[in-house]
Amino acid sequence: MLNVNKPFKSYASKLTALYIVIFSISTLIIFYFLYLFSTAYMQQQLEDAVNAEIQGLAEHYDKEGIEGLQRVILFRVERYGQADNTIYLLVNHNATPIVGNIVKWPSSAKEKGKWIEFSLKSDLPSDESYLAQAKIFKLPKPGDPERPYGLLVGKIVQPLVDIKQSIQAAIAWGIVVMILLSALGGTLLGRKATKKIARINQTTTSIMSGNMSERVPLSKEADDLDLVAANLNVMLDRIETLMEDIRRVSDNIAHDLRTPLSRLRHKLEESLNKSESDSELAESLEKSIEAADSLLATFNALLRIAKIEAGHVEAGFCEIEISSLIKDIVDFYEPLAEEKQQTLKADIEADVKAYGDRNLLFQAFANILENAIKYTPDHGKISVSLNLSDDQVTIIIADTGPGIPESEKEGIFVRFYRLDQSRNSPGSGLGLSMTKAIINLHKGSIEPESNQPGMRMVVQIPIEAPKNTLTL
Repeated sequence: MLNVNKPFKSYASKLTALYIVIFSISTLIIFYFLYLFSTAYMQQQLEDAVNAEIQGLAEHYDKEGIEGLQRVILFRVERYGQADNTIYLLVNHNATPIVGNIVKWPSSAKEKGKWIEFSLKSDLPSDESYLAQAKIFKLPKPGDPERPYGLLVGKIVQPLVDIKQSIQAAIAWGIVVMILLSALGGTLLGRKATKKIARINQTTTSIMSGNMSERVPLSKEADDLDLVAANLNVMLDRIETLMEDIRRVSDNIAHDLRTPLSRLRHKLEESLNKSESDSELAESLEKSIEAADSLLATFNALLRIAKIEAGHVEAGFCEIEISSLIKDIVDFYEPLAEEKQQTLKADIEADVKAYGDRNLLFQAFANILENAIKYTPDHGKISVSLNLSDDQVTIIIADTGPGIPESEKEGIFVRFYRLDQSRNSPGSGLGLSMTKAIINLHKGSIEPESNQPGMRMVVQIPIEAPKNTLTL
């Protein structure tokens, strides 16, 4: 059976993880484009301002020459330079400053396309530095073109850098909050979905335990899961109807044929009494009586299984000492095992009590042990163990026989089911069906497992009184 109780295995965990991934990716994409557009817009504003400044200075230089350019730069430095973070520097061919608001030509500037980027030292005692971006131009000197002037115009972009860092920090915190919110939203969605899945799982578990009347409850939302539940209920109704029809037909056949078979057996016995004991007719009649007894036993088993499954069996549930019950079964079948020279070993915890019907449980475990002896070859080994753990009793009957293929383990509890290697051996294929019905009546479980070699039948029965039991 699948185990979905492990972390990250449940539907809710997977849904939450998927919700977090989708929500995170979509939010990150939005944050990324917002960051790109906002920083690109600020950068473009800065470049446009510098380009406009350069255009104005170029016009003054064309009209008034270098003296007019100096006057304009000096005017703008004194009036606007500190306010709008604009930087100016006009130098001669030796990079000696002529006019401007920075003290020297930047020597360690990094080129960024048509721009350069460099650091400016502050005049404050903290000796802070600010990042600046600027454009550089060469202005031809009249009469001396080989010694041009140098002009630098730019902006201090440290505020832009600070804004970018603030945006990055805000995005980082936004991602954290987004993950928390998406985890919360995914958890709420997952719980809502898994509540409906849990109802379906509870219903199917109850049905597997034998309560075929259980149905999946539907909600008022009428969503996809409700549609699945409704279709499942319709399917369960159909399955229950078909099973009841099959059970009714088999029960009716067994009931209707049991009486004429009994009469036939009685007739055969009368004929046997009238015939000569050593004649061929007497031998044939004895074989016919044996066949009739086998058919009657099959029909009686069918009717008893039907009563047990329907809960109509006269069950006397009470507290029984299951240790002594299993020991009695082992003692009863020990001579049969000795005939086949088999080793029958018992390891039974003493004084273990459980709640159940002694006669039914005797029949159930007798069927299992009889099968083990029957299919285990001569000189084989059979073991029976009983121990108490928590609130249930575990009984294990193991053998060294041919075992059961993994693909056929579920079929051995079906009525009339016979393995290929056992079709020619005596039996009707109803023993384990009856055992399964009895164990289910006691709210227990029975599982076939590989014993390597052979097989082991593991039966677990609760020690407390199961609900809905019939008491006398």
